Amino acid sequence: MEKKMKILIINKFLKPKGGSETYIIEVGRCLRQKGHEVQYFGMDDPYRTLGNESGLYTSNLDFHTRGIRRFKYPFSIIYSREAKNKLIRVMENFNPDVVHLNNFNYQLTPSVIYAVRKHDERLGKKTVIFYTAHDYQLICPNHMLNSPGDGKNCEQCVDGRYFNCIKKRCIHSSLTKSILGAAEGTVYRKRGPYRYIDRIICPSRFLESKMNRVELFRGRTVALHNFAGNMEVMPPLKKDYVLYFGRYSREKGIGTLLRACRELPYIPFVFAGSGPLEQLVNGVPNIKNAGFMTGEALRKVIREARFSVYPSEYYENCPFSVIESQLLRTPVLGAGIGGIPELIEDGVNGALFASGDLEDLKGKIRALWNSPEQCRAWAENCGMVRYDTVETYCDKLLELYSEDLRQ
Repeated sequence: MEKKMKILIINKFLKPKGGSETYIIEVGRCLRQKGHEVQYFGMDDPYRTLGNESGLYTSNLDFHTRGIRRFKYPFSIIYSREAKNKLIRVMENFNPDVVHLNNFNYQLTPSVIYAVRKHDERLGKKTVIFYTAHDYQLICPNHMLNSPGDGKNCEQCVDGRYFNCIKKRCIHSSLTKSILGAAEGTVYRKRGPYRYIDRIICPSRFLESKMNRVELFRGRTVALHNFAGNMEVMPPLKKDYVLYFGRYSREKGIGTLLRACRELPYIPFVFAGSGPLEQLVNGVPNIKNAGFMTGEALRKVIREARFSVYPSEYYENCPFSVIESQLLRTPVLGAGIGGIPELIEDGVNGALFASGDLEDLKGKIRALWNSPEQCRAWAENCGMVRYDTVETYCDKLLELYSEDLRQ
């Protein structure tokens, strides 16, 4: 009979916000349904929806906040005594078998890892520590492996040379914040609390390959693509447009895509999203800007597109936009970068183009637009794509938990 576990999930935000928050909410819900005890630790917030029985959380810290609280940053983003002490008290009350870390840098800091080990030392036990790498935060101070100054992908900090973060002002284009981010990376790479992490879950093989460049992480990683929600399977009712949905920002490749749209004026595009480049989107005559969409309205606009375009120019991890498009039987023309090629079978259920290459992007869009029968065939093939449900994903997670608990 499967042992029922106590699992403490740690994440800086304990409310619906982004991808990592969706992950911890769904995983926690599923683990509870399977009979395990789940509690959460992170920052307090008026809109917090997740918690623990001790009612203990850290103070809310916003890295963008101005005013007197910003003077705490040099200390609080590198080491949080508050997070360590409160987590120890939560651990004493809950005594989990597994602590599953998610996004913790800056607001919570790696001091939470020391808290787990201090608890273990007091009780003479071993709590298994897992970490899901939602981005590149353990190897890159700005979490993106991308330099905002020149817009180029950059791996100079992966090997621990964090001066490059300061030189390029990689965090919010701020010298002060970049110094702090570099200091945080340097301190914890040298002090080595990450050696206490038993297993690192990587949502793509690409991210796993980057993590494994660091000797400290090598041999403790496992690639598990993100789970996907259940989509209602419906016969595709296609309309005549090409879709982009997501954030209107530089790193998403919007600049290159907008140039392609302008140079293909006879092809209608629909954009669904928002972001800093929205005015540029509005300036292209053959683009209909549908704005930010969610729920059934978004699913409808995805389902009815001939194909969608995912033109990212930075190292995407495991983008749900690609997964969602495929599950709704809309093939994806995706940039061949990061974890995107792991999700698209080129020439079978979609196509790839060279990231940032305008001519390749234009040529692929033109060819697909002029071959509606191929798009229909690929749409049918999308119906054969299989991703883990959250239930299947959690079964794999539980197997990994159990394996490490037995060691």
